[in-house]
Amino acid sequence: MTATISRSSAWANHAQTPITKLPRNWAVISFMAALHGLALIALLPQFWSWGSTATLLILYWVTACLGVTIGYHRLLSHRALRLPQWLERFFATCGALSCQQGPIDWVGLHRHHHKFSDTDSDHHNSHRGFWWSHMGWMFRDIPAERAIPHFTGDLAKDPYYRWLNRWFLVLQLPLAGLLFWIGSVTGAGGWALVLWGIPLRLVLVYHCTWLVNSATHRWGYIRHSSGDGSRNNPWVAALTFGEGWHNTHHAYPHSARHGWGWREPDLTWMHIQLLQRLGLATQVRLPAPLLAQAASGGVV
Repeated sequence: MTATISRSSAWANHAQTPITKLPRNWAVISFMAALHGLALIALLPQFWSWGSTATLLILYWVTACLGVTIGYHRLLSHRALRLPQWLERFFATCGALSCQQGPIDWVGLHRHHHKFSDTDSDHHNSHRGFWWSHMGWMFRDIPAERAIPHFTGDLAKDPYYRWLNRWFLVLQLPLAGLLFWIGSVTGAGGWALVLWGIPLRLVLVYHCTWLVNSATHRWGYIRHSSGDGSRNNPWVAALTFGEGWHNTHHAYPHSARHGWGWREPDLTWMHIQLLQRLGLATQVRLPAPLLAQAASGGVV
């Protein structure tokens, strides 16, 4: 990630442009409208079953926890741990199945957010309102997207990530085929599993992970000095496998652990601990205060 990007850079100056003057991104608006419509159809009684519920929960874990929080966020964006290449690519693929852009674009915008968090240059600046930080920013063509290459030189070197960044939407097609086949042979209903496993699951993953941009910059408590409006929010942490300990994350962005102590359970950190015990995760990064506490025999 380029460390010399100044706050006066051209792509950071969209703060001077009123929200209503930014061009609408009709592709994203249309996609979101269609997806939310299909999610509502999925909730019709004829599509519910224990099988469709299990499909939703399993894929929510695969895409939100393994994909977004471990893969896109702590692994690729912040390099808080290292994994063998095959396993890193597996987690990145799970992230691509979340349909929250490809790994290069997601990481680039996230690194941009950390550099300009809650300033006028932050593309989902929470001071512009809950709706804007939650999802409104995606409905406009934001200049921050032009900064992505400057933040993602490390990922752009990998041909698989370049491919995944371009074709992440296509991954939903083989997943839909697999779910339809499973639903047909098990009697759970092919279309039921497709609707619960793709549009309903995606809408759930979207809004829960977006709460990290919106709710945790509005409600919660401040544990550390982070220089922005981030807060630790227990109910967002419960929905996002530990991502809701957002103030701690902004204070120590390269830490593999966000929740500190038993009062702040961090399910993503538990997954990383398991990977460590299996000898798969190395160079796991923790902040100095946690390391000092562990060295002194304190409970962390």
